[in-house]
Amino acid sequence: MPSPTVKRAAFITISGLILLAATTWFNKVLLANEPHPVMKQIESDMVLVEGGSFEMGSSLPAASKAESPARTVSVDSFYISKFEVTQSLFESVMGSSMSYFSDPDVPVNNLSWQQANYFIKQLNTLTGANYRLPTEAEWEFAAKGGNKSQNYTYSGSNNIEDVAWYVANANNRAHPVGQKQPNELGLYDMTGNVGEFVIDAYDEGFYRYGSSDNPNNAQDTNIGLAHKSVRGGSFAYDEGLSESYRRDFASQNIIMADMGLRLVRDAD
Repeated sequence: MPSPTVKRAAFITISGLILLAATTWFNKVLLANEPHPVMKQIESDMVLVEGGSFEMGSSLPAASKAESPARTVSVDSFYISKFEVTQSLFESVMGSSMSYFSDPDVPVNNLSWQQANYFIKQLNTLTGANYRLPTEAEWEFAAKGGNKSQNYTYSGSNNIEDVAWYVANANNRAHPVGQKQPNELGLYDMTGNVGEFVIDAYDEGFYRYGSSDNPNNAQDTNIGLAHKSVRGGSFAYDEGLSESYRRDFASQNIIMADMGLRLVRDAD
């Protein structure tokens, strides 16, 4: 018959094995539910834009046909990143980028609308999240300050120097994110730096006559020259083309040195 000492040793050994197995199982479950580090980084910079209504576009004489007249549009709540997607974030998913202005803290640039969406697809596969490009309506609502809007000309100020890298101060290049003042929602570089792709196809008629409730003109097409909307101006735009209502466009497959993107996701 085993001695009490041997029995205690065996009990301790078995208990230790049970504890080790339980700890291993717990760690596996914990790690399985732990957000991916890239997702944790993105979420730390996400800002909730509470849904509301706003005047989209402009009725000012300077507004183009594609930007006028102003009309009341409503959007649901969503999350948007404080910053444009940096090269550091982009390359943590894709491995590298073709950015013309190379710096980890500078927005990824020198990419097309199609490449921006491919990055988001790979990002969602990696993280299990559901990030996307904003609609034009979401973008403009956020740029104008959402429900906290002070009706500034540019995103966060009537003085473009406060909030933007544009043609007069950018030295013809993109700059690290977050160096200028944020807008009312705490969003940086919504005016200037790099232009930001949105999900919508560029269509003058849809902008004026589309739905007033969460308008979305996303169109899936393989035609390389299909035009997609771009918002926010860039370091190459002058002051008079940088107001928050301004619209531009680019072929979905053309690579441009002053174009980038910003992430959004639906509110839970």
